[in-house]
Amino acid sequence: MSSELLIVIAGVVLSLLFSYVPGLKDWYDPLLPNAKRVIMLGALVLSAGGVFAFACFGKYDLVACDAAGAWNLLEYFVLAAIANQTAYQLSPQ
Repeated sequence: MSSELLIVIAGVVLSLLFSYVPGLKDWYDPLLPNAKRVIMLGALVLSAGGVFAFACFGKYDLVACDAAGAWNLLEYFVLAAIANQTAYQLSPQ
């Protein structure tokens, strides 16, 4: 499985969690749309930061722990955000 596919799947799963997990959905649904966007982007940033930290500690090698790896991670973050928002728009409300 490629890194790009894995990050896209992670973005979709994150969206589905906020849409369907009972406690999380009940907390997330009444929020204003802008708050929802900020929270979702924050969750994606934390996920991307975790991937980079794991790479730097040698746990996973999805990205390199250098400047080039950080740029790759930024590209992956954009892919995850696109997949996340697409999944949210396509999932039944």
